[in-house]
Amino acid sequence: MTGYLTASAPILSPFMHLFTSLFGFEKIPPIRGIQWFNLSVLVFTPALAAYGICYVPINSKTMVCAVTLYVNSMIGITAGYHRLWSHRAYKATLALQCFLLLSGSCAVQGSVYWWARRHRSHHRHTDTDEDPYNAKRGLFWSHIGWMIFHTDLRPGSADISDLRNDELIQWQHRWYFAIAFTTGFVLPTMLTGFLWDDWLGGLCFAAALRMTVCHHCVFCINSVAHYLGDTPYDDRLSPKDHLLSAILTMGEGYHNFHHQFPMDYRNAFRWYQYDPTKWFITACNVIGLASHLRTFPGNEIQKGSLTMELKRLKRLQDALEWPVPPEDLPILTWSAFQEEAAKRTLILVSGFIHDVTTFNAEHPGGVELLRRNSGKDMTAAFFGGIYQHSNAAHNFLAMLRVGILAGGVELLGEQHIPPSQQLHITSNLRA
Repeated sequence: MTGYLTASAPILSPFMHLFTSLFGFEKIPPIRGIQWFNLSVLVFTPALAAYGICYVPINSKTMVCAVTLYVNSMIGITAGYHRLWSHRAYKATLALQCFLLLSGSCAVQGSVYWWARRHRSHHRHTDTDEDPYNAKRGLFWSHIGWMIFHTDLRPGSADISDLRNDELIQWQHRWYFAIAFTTGFVLPTMLTGFLWDDWLGGLCFAAALRMTVCHHCVFCINSVAHYLGDTPYDDRLSPKDHLLSAILTMGEGYHNFHHQFPMDYRNAFRWYQYDPTKWFITACNVIGLASHLRTFPGNEIQKGSLTMELKRLKRLQDALEWPVPPEDLPILTWSAFQEEAAKRTLILVSGFIHDVTTFNAEHPGGVELLRRNSGKDMTAAFFGGIYQHSNAAHNFLAMLRVGILAGGVELLGEQHIPPSQQLHITSNLRA
């Protein structure tokens, strides 16, 4: 067996390197210990869910309940923990705050005070060691590693005075473990147990499975949303926009937009983009549960989009081959132009001399049309005298420039060019 592993090492090595590079295991900071409570939750809930999948009969009512509670938990995190309390993107009535607080607690992801404190540090110190879930340390670290390992890294500074002075937030923080256990495990189990006598199914599916999926979907905001997608508003930092991330996170996947405009209650700026959290907040506003929905000025959003589009076009421009600049082209007299045109197919268009020898056989008008006009001024013919050429033809012709006619027309300026310079120019053209 040892021999087999040794022999396989060269084959497996590239795959192992790719695996460790993608997940960034080599980028994990020095570990000082394990956060056992967090690790226990992250191990116990999927284990319980797996047990249910293998051994507990599936009840359709219980699965409907699990999906409903999943949506409820996700909304508690995205509309409550994230957009309301972390970014103050809108104001909510006390009734809506209580609903979101309990819904978020049901997801078992920490108190609002703990969660929002780290998220504000994430925005203020994105992609640095003061970012709690720094994406530059790899997918594993940004997804769950930062929660299960004790390290010397600490969240960077962030203003949380509003959270510290919020009585409702502080109440949840003090009683968080009791609230989370009750809403996350007890209530889903009792709900399915009392209503249709599916106690074990409630525990395994409505509680554990629902919680596991909710955990990792929310964690994707910190991990996948910094790796998958594009950067339509700014490319200096890692957040990206992608539909898949949005689907996984109830609309939080337009992360590049969000990091540019974090106070905006929308994560998806455009109407057709998938953002059910935005729709939920909008609905709450319509019925009077939410108010003061904050949006970033559309003019400034369009500036960000335009800047990135111009950068994309600049990269495209730099990757293209362009004609030789006029200042770098040799200047020929009319007689030098005629001498060269007798050896190869040269035509004059708008004062520029073009070598079309290699294009003769491909010319739509036929080979002889270009050959018999070698050494002639074809400007009028090119601009409609024979055919009104397209923009593509203009671009292609410009790539065939090899010189400039002195004075731009026949005989003009020839007498002002010293013979030595004429010889040098002709030599350059021949080269």
